[in-house]
Amino acid sequence: MSPKDTNRRSFLAATGIVAVLPFLSACGSAVQARSAEGKFRITKTEAQWRRKLTRAEYYVMRDEGTERAFSSPLDTEKRKGTFVCKGCSNKLYSSAHKYDSGTGWPSFWQPHDKGAVGRSVDYFLGYPRTEVHCADCGSHLGHIFGDGPRPTGERHCINGIAMEFIPA
Repeated sequence: MSPKDTNRRSFLAATGIVAVLPFLSACGSAVQARSAEGKFRITKTEAQWRRKLTRAEYYVMRDEGTERAFSSPLDTEKRKGTFVCKGCSNKLYSSAHKYDSGTGWPSFWQPHDKGAVGRSVDYFLGYPRTEVHCADCGSHLGHIFGDGPRPTGERHCINGIAMEFIPA
């Protein structure tokens, strides 16, 4: 192999690594980073979270995973009541704001109150999305999309495994 071919391969390899770095940096858990910075009223160590949550709950709430569509019984929950965070019992959403989006995840057009949830931008799929998390403990809940009903036009697409339903 000539030195010219070696230089070309080195250049291509370096270019590929540089191109992939932004995507790799987006793969870390923003939940764990925000929690480590002490941005939430309720904090626990990762060991405490692992003891409190099931493996599936931990995957969604702390590692920012997603449950399978149509797998949560909360998607079809119709009773009056409040949806609370499974990590800390913070009131997240009211049944009065729930609607059937047909997506397979519980959907709401607004949170329980202004301070119930927080928002951040995630680039996990390589493009910006609005991530929604519990304002009290930082647990990942899901994402917010701009195709919801009036008056907000928002669809809070929430992993049911991250919530518990408390009937009225």
